[in-house]
Amino acid sequence: MCGICGIFNIDGSSLDRGILEAMNNSQVHRGPDGEGLWTGGNVGLAHRRLSIIDLSAGVQPMCNEDSSVFITYNGEIYNHRDLRRILESKGHIFKTSCDTEVVLHLYEEYGKNCVDLLLGMFAFAIFDTRRRSLLLARDRMGQKPLVYFMLTTPDGKPASFVFASEMQALKTHPRMPREINPQALHDYMTLQYVPSPDTIYKVVRKLPQGHILEIAESNPAPRITQYWRCNFSEKLDIGFDEASTKLQSLLEDAVRKRLMADVPLGAFLSGGIDSTIVVSLMKKFSLMPIKTFTIGFEDQKYDERSFALVAAGALDTEHRQKVVNPADFNILEKLVRHYGEPFSDASMLPTYLLSQFTCEYVKVALSGDGADEIFAGYYRYLVMNYARIADFMPLAVRKAVCGILAAPLPPKTEERTFWGRARRILEVLSSSRHRRYLDMISRFDEKTKFSVYSADFANLALQDTQRIFDVIAETLSAKNPVEKIMETDLLTYLPGDILAKIDIASMANSLELRSPFMDHRVVEFAASLPLNFKQSRGNRKHILIESFRHDIPQKLRERGKMGFGVPIARWLRNEWKDIARERLLDGIAVKSNLFNRSTIEKMLDNHCNSKCDNSYPLWSLLVLNLWLEQK
Repeated sequence: MCGICGIFNIDGSSLDRGILEAMNNSQVHRGPDGEGLWTGGNVGLAHRRLSIIDLSAGVQPMCNEDSSVFITYNGEIYNHRDLRRILESKGHIFKTSCDTEVVLHLYEEYGKNCVDLLLGMFAFAIFDTRRRSLLLARDRMGQKPLVYFMLTTPDGKPASFVFASEMQALKTHPRMPREINPQALHDYMTLQYVPSPDTIYKVVRKLPQGHILEIAESNPAPRITQYWRCNFSEKLDIGFDEASTKLQSLLEDAVRKRLMADVPLGAFLSGGIDSTIVVSLMKKFSLMPIKTFTIGFEDQKYDERSFALVAAGALDTEHRQKVVNPADFNILEKLVRHYGEPFSDASMLPTYLLSQFTCEYVKVALSGDGADEIFAGYYRYLVMNYARIADFMPLAVRKAVCGILAAPLPPKTEERTFWGRARRILEVLSSSRHRRYLDMISRFDEKTKFSVYSADFANLALQDTQRIFDVIAETLSAKNPVEKIMETDLLTYLPGDILAKIDIASMANSLELRSPFMDHRVVEFAASLPLNFKQSRGNRKHILIESFRHDIPQKLRERGKMGFGVPIARWLRNEWKDIARERLLDGIAVKSNLFNRSTIEKMLDNHCNSKCDNSYPLWSLLVLNLWLEQK
């Protein structure tokens, strides 16, 4: 895995090599094994390398035989050997055995359509000196990041196009526009991430998953095209047993391909269904014990070590575990810098610590990320299914009934409690079908957000975050209400939160993380199956579990889903109580008249006195304050 960046001065002005070098150096954690820089007048590409394949060669930026095409590339192409044979049959000559050169020759042969042939995770930029054009591409699922901005001349014409793997590299450019996007901040408060293609900065953009971007001196306006999207509308006419066999074959191949490496390789193992399946498949293709890694916490409600040990014992892995302290506030401050914009999924802390532990022993690790989204593993998918039953009642009646049922329940004071979950379900059942998805995932509802905002910020004509999902709803291929939110997750939550989290947390530790469930063939197949193959009588991930039943110890099949979380609610009442109060009440967000101090103080007091659980909104505000201090 690597870090890439580049500058294309469309107006023809000479490139400042020093700026490009500084951008590249800011991403050293993404590629500590080497660096490269190529400049050609008004254009420059740069690269930081984490050597995984063909360790002695594969230096980037890389050019073709006549130095007319240059590439800087981040990712892994798992079918590169098959593609190499096709290209060699067409007369292409290779100098290395790395996958980067395959992408380069594919571009020569197929142009921008080369992305259709790639199986893997990637973000790359190709400069064509003959066409004087730049092509940017991002993988189908959005595993590898790519951000960019355009500088303009005083009269508004395009002047310079700048891109990078991470926001921190863009910030190194002295002319990056730093004006905050108020709408993006508003959406972040609800979602805990800034949804693509927006970023927290008005001018900076994310290239969406499954898209390419083209820009040329002759046509300086960026042209963005979608080349892939998962289709839920075309269902296979297939029986459960046949589908199970096909799924086993697809996942076996996905795992086998992701074992491609010339460096030590291992896996995250939580003792959950998904990581256990991945490790069991790794074992089929390895002659040596698989290295597996788990971190544990003192808080038993969040500690999965006992389950991981069951999985490790059953699979005979070379298992390592470590007890960590995710409440170290310095880690949070460091991660905020790495993400480059507000991002408050609290599981970024244990993901970072697990990556830090794992990279002491291996350079590549496989994980089970993505299985919940494609096999209906989340609890909210079940809630959505059950909520349809209550829709026969008018909304006003549902609200009244749910209100009566919720009244005697004890207040929700922290996550992972029975009563807290019961209250959450009643809240969802009382919402309209139109807003139900957002109500399920919201971390900060619209009313509470505006109570926190200062009058000046609240008067900026901010739009309801629901608008994002209204637009997406018009494009969905799924027909079933549950599959509609699964497809929505593939377009929003998965790339915006889950995949962004694991990329930044792992690459901050120079660890390459591979996710077999994100193989687009597996994703497409899962989408083509009927929902009752995935949800059955209250069971989640039904076909996945049944397909690999013999590889999963009974104790793990019977356990409930825990998730990779941390006790934020308790930290804000204990370890982080003083620092949170200081940062939130006397921090930059209040001092700059962005937020209302008295409202936040009341939220803090109610939370610390256990009158309610305000951990999600307070956590989002805390991360935002830390980001504002560094922006």
